[in-house]
Amino acid sequence: MKAPKQTRPGRLAKALAGAAGALCVWAAAPAYAALGGAPMAVPPGATPPTAKAVARAATASGASSSSSAGYTVRSTLLASGTTINEYLSVQDVVFGIAWKGPRMPDLASLLGSYFPEYQQGLKAQRAARGGRGPVSLQGSGLVVESGGHMGAFEGRAYLPQSLPAGVDASDIQ
Repeated sequence: MKAPKQTRPGRLAKALAGAAGALCVWAAAPAYAALGGAPMAVPPGATPPTAKAVARAATASGASSSSSAGYTVRSTLLASGTTINEYLSVQDVVFGIAWKGPRMPDLASLLGSYFPEYQQGLKAQRAARGGRGPVSLQGSGLVVESGGHMGAFEGRAYLPQSLPAGVDASDIQ
């Protein structure tokens, strides 16, 4: 007995299925800020960000200065329960990001074009110290510190060369 003949979907059906699949992936992808770029769009299920402007006197070698370092911190609570703090320069460029919560955020999205540098540093660190533990990468163009355990992760990433005058790396938290 012959098996029934299988019919193949037409080109239009394949194209529509592919487009629908791509749209689903795009819609589900997290929308984070990327270091060196614009602030993030609010991802689905996240609470709208709150922003706090910060201005402090810049000092050099202990002497006070009349100039001030201004930046904005935008906090967004993701649907996963993780909070993302974005540190924005006066020009609305992200120079630092910090996270804290029960789930690790998508570092590829957070680090943007700096992600390959992070991967290289992480690979070298893991080769030297083993495959687990906190991450501490201190490069001239990128600093990433991350750690925690299941249900409690935190970390930060920043661009040392992009820190506004008067802003210390310890301010990114």
